[in-house]
Amino acid sequence: MRKKITAELFGTAVLVYFACGVATLSFGKFRGADPFIGTGLSTSAGIVATSLAFGLVLMGLIYAIGSISGCHVNPAVTIGALVAKRISLQEAIGYWIAQFVGGIVGAGLLWFTFKQAPGYFRTSTGLGADGYGSASMIHISAAGAFLAEVLMTAMFVFVILAATGKVSAGLMTGLVIGLTLTMIHLFGISIDGTSVNPARSFGPALFVGGDALKQVWVFLVAPLVGGVLAALVHNGLGLKNAD
Repeated sequence: MRKKITAELFGTAVLVYFACGVATLSFGKFRGADPFIGTGLSTSAGIVATSLAFGLVLMGLIYAIGSISGCHVNPAVTIGALVAKRISLQEAIGYWIAQFVGGIVGAGLLWFTFKQAPGYFRTSTGLGADGYGSASMIHISAAGAFLAEVLMTAMFVFVILAATGKVSAGLMTGLVIGLTLTMIHLFGISIDGTSVNPARSFGPALFVGGDALKQVWVFLVAPLVGGVLAALVHNGLGLKNAD
């Protein structure tokens, strides 16, 4: 169990550091920086780069630590596994603690890294935090962001549960899950930044503060609801028999 918790903490920290780092470089405003960095010169390029970053980092982590902890690195995935009866409540609690700590550690390291750049300002450049209203590219409401997060997370966790069952699990599992996360980010970044992972959202919001921290409740609650929904659908379709 200690190895599993360590792997979850490490994996979540790595995901936040690298993937949220790409998001910050793509959309954050670095004062006085090269115009191609952090100015939103090409929103589409930023969306693609950030989407690939999340998908590729997760894919690498699955092959690196999947055999240790299952590479949840996401409280929503863990709650889905719990409802699907793949892990115990005790394990789930340990995973959740490790994931949130990992998210904070990853965000802290990312903040300290960018702090070394003179053009970085925590409140204006950010750390790839999620948001709605004025923090959303399309200014979506809190209700809209909540619904989107529930559905995106449900899709993501459902694919994970299906792809990691005993019948379907294989060498391509990491690729399938990574590409699914990439697809979800391609859709969701313009909506609210895309969370589908409470730990990924909480760490950056904690350091950025302000509206990011005030709004983070949506990105804590909605993905967990989506994870439960995915597990219920997975079980209801009889896929649990393949686990």
